[in-house]
Amino acid sequence: MNAAAPAEMTSGSNAALVTFIIYTLAVFGIAAMANRLLRGRSFMSEYFLGSRGLGMWAFALTFAATSASGGSFTGFPAKIYTHGWILALWIGSYMVVPICTMGLIGKRINQVGRISGAITVPDVLRDRFNSPGLGLLSTVLIVFFLVFNLVAQFKAGSVILATLLEGVSVFQSATTWLGDIMPAWSILADAQGNPIDAAYLLCLIAFGVMVVVYTTYGGFHAVVWTDVMQGIVMVLGVAIMLPLALSQVGGLERATRELARLKPPQAVQVTLSETARAASADGVIKAGTVLTWQDPSSDTTRLVRFPRDTAATEENGTAWPALEYTEAIEVEKFSTDADAALSAGVTGIEVTQTFSYVTGPGPNPSDVSGFLPLGVAISFFFMWAISGSGQPQYMVRLMAFNNSRTLRRAIITVTLYYSAIYFPLVLIFCCARVLMPGMQDQADRIMPAMAVMLTSNIGAGWLGGLLVAAPFAAVMSTVDSFLLVISSAIVRDVYQRNINPDASEQTIKRLSYLTTLLVGIIALVGAINPPQFLQDIIVYVGGGLAACFLFPVVAALYWKRANTVGCLAGMLGGFAAHFAMHLIGMQVYGSFVNAYRLFGMDPVVIGLFVSMLAVVFITPLGPAPPQELVHKYFYRSKAT
Repeated sequence: MNAAAPAEMTSGSNAALVTFIIYTLAVFGIAAMANRLLRGRSFMSEYFLGSRGLGMWAFALTFAATSASGGSFTGFPAKIYTHGWILALWIGSYMVVPICTMGLIGKRINQVGRISGAITVPDVLRDRFNSPGLGLLSTVLIVFFLVFNLVAQFKAGSVILATLLEGVSVFQSATTWLGDIMPAWSILADAQGNPIDAAYLLCLIAFGVMVVVYTTYGGFHAVVWTDVMQGIVMVLGVAIMLPLALSQVGGLERATRELARLKPPQAVQVTLSETARAASADGVIKAGTVLTWQDPSSDTTRLVRFPRDTAATEENGTAWPALEYTEAIEVEKFSTDADAALSAGVTGIEVTQTFSYVTGPGPNPSDVSGFLPLGVAISFFFMWAISGSGQPQYMVRLMAFNNSRTLRRAIITVTLYYSAIYFPLVLIFCCARVLMPGMQDQADRIMPAMAVMLTSNIGAGWLGGLLVAAPFAAVMSTVDSFLLVISSAIVRDVYQRNINPDASEQTIKRLSYLTTLLVGIIALVGAINPPQFLQDIIVYVGGGLAACFLFPVVAALYWKRANTVGCLAGMLGGFAAHFAMHLIGMQVYGSFVNAYRLFGMDPVVIGLFVSMLAVVFITPLGPAPPQELVHKYFYRSKAT
């Protein structure tokens, strides 16, 4: 939030704020009602699983809202804005996520959970194999990945809130006050020693307090009921934004024509003189470095930008990959940052690949190979449709519905719900590229910025509060779910199952409240220096969880011969393969989130493949499971 917002985004903010406050009060009202349900019921089952009594609408909307996170309404719009129409292919398989995720393991994990009395996914694995070690490993992996995701979601919530409040005088005064006192707190600075943006920090604190308090106080039912409300808000927000965006851009045909006219950054090779390379810091041209060159053939000034750290130590005449910006608003934005010493040493710029917002592969500011080549397109089919089945936060929802009829109806409902959200978002934010150019460095802000601009243009500032509530609702519904998954893993799977099995319900209750609160505070502190790429973090976490859990859980649910050794090998093998691709990417590309793609495939495909091989080939090498466990889970009449 370092750049000032466009003027049209600030009008109507006070009216939007009133609408937003009403929405927030409704959230806390729901939490208060949910807390009343905790009285007189088994605390652990009710607080973390809603007593396994969710009906169709509650189950469907809480499942959908948990999935439609800050990535869906912050990171995903940023991707559309950056890459264009190709995102329709990137997200296309999300429409079959409910069939894969809910249909593959939904009924069976619900049955197994009822047989064992399991409340968490580590509970299921521990009891299925009678293995405390397997339960602890799964707990560690869940906490590891979801804490990363919580930090990214906290960033999304604060960015959304800050965008809404930019034109509010009270907020501006509070931001000024906080900015004046922050220099005295050295902890509130980034790695370069620059102070954290005061507006971002203020909104981060407000968002963090809000979501942590209502989740801690209300438990699972508060999360489910707010998810239902937030799910409705999300689809209403998209339904309102779509006609506004199309009407203000002049129709879908005009938006497409304008996108085709716009020139994305083009892949180029920049040739530097030996003197220029010597002027680079430690022989490296840093990511974000801007160079200009007076082209003698056209008598024009050309501007390039390096998307990642680039070694500049080769022999004279060697060229380095970069991106050339040609749109006037982008050239004006970056030209003031040009490195004069290095620019003087540019001896040539050659275009190697051109991109388009309406054809694939689309542009990618962090990778000059472009966005969505064929291997990555195939990978993301697995990422959304297949790996979604391996997410523990979804599995917990699948343990909470009341009967099979509810599950069948929910699959259809969630499929329609996703279709009503994701396809319109592609249309809306392709329009945003035309209506609000020049925001690629702040792309994670495009959803709330677009909502405020669209409503301000029609003189309905109060409506902006409702539209901004849609992405805010998506973030809140994900954060509260993750908080409960993490706290249940710690309280149930670490403390109660391993440290103090005889703990009283009052002790468990207090520890649950405290853990949920502490996890939220830790995530809030971690988000003070937020990750730069929200959606990339979300994709990393989703892929990592799937690589660790999908095949071990499927084997535990459906394979009688499955054993502890095979599931441990599947978890560790999937984690190692997925993590290794990112470590190699960090060495090759200088960024952990830009993973290495073996055979052109995303790390999630490699991780899933290694995990599957480990489960299939290591399981027969281990001892057969005890017959009493096989009979308990495979030869018992189950009524669900």
